[in-house]
Amino acid sequence: MKLSVIALTFAALVLSGCSSLTVEPLPEGLTEQPPADWRKTSARLDQLQHWELTGKLAVRQPSDSGTAVINYWKQDRETYELALSSSFLGMGRTTLEGVPGFIELTLPNGERYQSGDPESLVNAATGWLLPIDSLAWWIRGLPGPDGDFRLFFDDKGQLAVIRQLGWEIRYDRWQAFIEGYPHLPARITAVKGEKRVRMVVTSWNQTDGDRR
Repeated sequence: MKLSVIALTFAALVLSGCSSLTVEPLPEGLTEQPPADWRKTSARLDQLQHWELTGKLAVRQPSDSGTAVINYWKQDRETYELALSSSFLGMGRTTLEGVPGFIELTLPNGERYQSGDPESLVNAATGWLLPIDSLAWWIRGLPGPDGDFRLFFDDKGQLAVIRQLGWEIRYDRWQAFIEGYPHLPARITAVKGEKRVRMVVTSWNQTDGDRR
């Protein structure tokens, strides 16, 4: 199967005409001055390295739009497993598994593809320019370890925006998901040029690796 066929398969997985996906303008009054407790907050978020979440993903870009269900996203330090499906089409699950610098993509028909360049494989298979290795950081409300970044906070001292690797990550909503940890992102919108990706988290659980 050629990679172009993979792209068609995955496009069918998420295509839904996501007409409701909009991106609000940045609110006024953001500052790059972090709140006094930011170092403590970010250090605690960094300690959350074993977790599982569920939710939904919506994509809008010039070529197409679509949504997918995040059946689960399991993170064990640097190792991740992300399972997506499109329930409205009745199709099977597509899985992304890997570590920084390596990814394996499994299609609903069971065919597997591997790459030492995760971003390129995801782009070839989905058409998305998504830095997959940074997602485990951004979803926790932290900048990734690669590349310069800028942080912007609102008037309540809450992180509002991360700018990194050409992406602008907007934190639309935070929620107290896990006892003993700061609030975690419940909805984020990633913007790069005309591409927009929105993730809504419906559940987030700590797994045994971080329990103390």
